[in-house]
Amino acid sequence: MFNKVILIGRLTKDIELRYTPNGVAVAKFTLAVDRRQIKDREKEADFIDIVVWQKQAEVCANHLGKGRLVAVEGRLQIRSYDDSQGIRRKASEVVAENVRFLDRPKESGSGSGSAGYGDGQGHGSEINFNEDDIPF
Repeated sequence: MFNKVILIGRLTKDIELRYTPNGVAVAKFTLAVDRRQIKDREKEADFIDIVVWQKQAEVCANHLGKGRLVAVEGRLQIRSYDDSQGIRRKASEVVAENVRFLDRPKESGSGSGSAGYGDGQGHGSEINFNEDDIPF
């Protein structure tokens, strides 16, 4: 059996970083992933919840913000929970094993909401990947 998901998309809002009672970092964000466009149809996207754990969660929270382009590699997880009214619900999310930054933060002062990310000079760290890593 095999459960692997690879997504490329943009963050819909800034990352939410929390810590478990044991001090383990967990970050959550939603990724907007474009669907394949069909001729004469409006562009559509899926909004997929992503969960990142430990050190990678802290790195993502410190360097990513709304609108940033990322590649996420992980596994699909379906879980059940009881909501505040006691109704049983299901949630689907991707548990990220690897998050790659595919763009650089926009320049400070551009009004994009990305100010404060990266090295303070409008540049992120260099991302090294080869073409074999890209799934298309």
